Amino acid sequence: MNAFAPRTPHAQGHARVAADELLRAELTDLLPPPPAPEPGPGLRHTVLRTALAGDGPGRRPSPARRSGFRLARIAAPVAACAVVAGVAVFALQETPAGGPDRPQVGQRAPGGAGQVLTRAALAAAAAPAPDVRADGYVYVRSLVAHAGRAASGGATTLPAVHRREVWLSADGSRAGLLREPGAADVELGARAPVYELDHRGATPRKTTIDVAPPSVTHPTHAYVATLPTDPDALLRLIRAETGRAGGDTDQRAFTAIGTLLAETWAPPKVTAALYEAAARIPGVTVLPSAKDAAGREGVAVARTSDGGAQTQWIFDRATSAFLGERTVLTEDTSAGPAGTVLGVSAVLAKAAATAPGELPGAARA
Repeated sequence: MNAFAPRTPHAQGHARVAADELLRAELTDLLPPPPAPEPGPGLRHTVLRTALAGDGPGRRPSPARRSGFRLARIAAPVAACAVVAGVAVFALQETPAGGPDRPQVGQRAPGGAGQVLTRAALAAAAAPAPDVRADGYVYVRSLVAHAGRAASGGATTLPAVHRREVWLSADGSRAGLLREPGAADVELGARAPVYELDHRGATPRKTTIDVAPPSVTHPTHAYVATLPTDPDALLRLIRAETGRAGGDTDQRAFTAIGTLLAETWAPPKVTAALYEAAARIPGVTVLPSAKDAAGREGVAVARTSDGGAQTQWIFDRATSAFLGERTVLTEDTSAGPAGTVLGVSAVLAKAAATAPGELPGAARA
C-alpha cells in the first residue's frame, strides 16, 4: 500500500470518531454537568481556592481523594471565551503546536509565549501580597459562561455571561459560599450530609462525605501558600498531581496552572512560579489578540489539546495582569465547528472578607 495515498472515506470516518471521542473526554473536564432541578451541597461546581499571604516552604501534598467537589474553570471559570452578545469570536493566530520550535519538557516556551509569561511573572512578583487572615475568607468576583452539552452529544450551547461571586475560607475548615444571579446560594467546601444503608431494608443512617485533602487540584488558601517557588519543582508537583488521569498530560498540567491562576490568590512568588512553570510546558504559543468575558482586549498565551480545544490565558498589554480565560475549538468536532466557544471568564476582583456573603469594601463597586 502506498503510505502517501489519500485516506479513504472509511478511514477518515474512523479518524473523526476517534477525535470526537477524545474531545468528549476532555469536555467532561471542561464543561459543567447538566443542570439539576434542586442543586444541593453535593452539586459539582467550580471551587475557588485562594492563598494566604507570605511564602511558605514547598511541600508535597497528600494525594487528592475524589469527592463531590471538583476544581474546574471559573464558571471558570472555572478554567474561556468572549461571549458577550455582539462580540465576535476571534480568528485563531497561533504558532503550530507541532512546529520546529516546539519546546521539550523542561524547556521554556519559544519566542512570544515565553516573553509574555516572563513579563507576567515579573509583574506578579512585584504585586502586593494577599492580606487574608488565617481565619478569614477570600472573595472573588468574576464574569463567567460555560457551554453545556446534552448527555446524548451534539453541539455545545454557550449561555450568556453572568456574574459569579464566591467566598472560601482561608484554611478550608469552614464552609464557603457560591452566589450567582437567578440561583439559590450554594454552600461550598462543607461536609455534605448523606444517608447510607447498611443492607436492604435497613434504616437510613445519616453520615457525611469528607472533603478531599488539599492538593493542586483541590487547593485551600493555606495550601497554595506552601507551593514551591522554584518553577521546575512546581511543575514536577503539578504533573504528579494531574498526571494520574492519563490522557494529554501536558494539557492537564496547563489547565491546572490556569485554574490556580484564575481561581486562587496566591503569594506573589508562587504566582510568578506558576507562570514560569507554564512556560516549560511543550506546545504553549502566543496569540496577538484575544478578549475576556468583560470585553477587555489583551495578548494571550494558549495551548491546544489533542482533541482540538484551545485554552487561552489573556493578559493586560500594559500591566501584564491576568484578565481571564477563553476556550475555543480549533477544528471541526461533534461539539461544533472550528471557532466554537466553549467557555469564558473575566476576573474582576479579589479581596479579603471576614464572613461568607460579606462584600469587601474594595469589591462593592
